[in-house]
Amino acid sequence: MTRMGDLLGPEPTLLPGDIAAEDALDAGENPTAVAAAHPSASVAWAALAEEALNDGRTITAYAYARTGYHRGLDQLRRNGWKGFGPVPYAHEHNRGFLRCVAVLARAAESIGETDEFQRCLDLLDDCDPAARAQLGLS
Repeated sequence: MTRMGDLLGPEPTLLPGDIAAEDALDAGENPTAVAAAHPSASVAWAALAEEALNDGRTITAYAYARTGYHRGLDQLRRNGWKGFGPVPYAHEHNRGFLRCVAVLARAAESIGETDEFQRCLDLLDDCDPAARAQLGLS
C-alpha cells in the first residue's frame, strides 16, 4: 500500500478487522445481534447506522454512527494511528470506520449540524481522498 501522495507522512493504517463480525454480517445475521456480540466492531455499527438512516431514523443513525466512529478511533490508535495519516478505503477492514464517518456526516447534515458535517468530510478526505466518492458523498 502506498503512502497516498505524502512520501514523508506516516504509513497507511490497515486495521485487522473483526472477522467474526464481518462473517456474521455477510451471512445475513441481524446487525443488532452482531453489534451486541461484537461491540468493538465498527462494521456492525456501520450496518446499524446505514439501516437506520435508510429507514428515516436519523437520530438513531447518528447515535449508531457515532458509536462506530469512536470504536474505530480506538482501533486505529491501537494500530499505530496518531490522529492523522492515511486510512485507505481500499483496505476492506478500514471500511467499517469510514462508513460510520460517512453516515455521521449524512445524519449531521440532515439535522443541520453543519460543523460536524464538515468535520466528517474533512476526516474522510484526510483518511483517503477517494473515500468520499466510494461512500457516495461528494
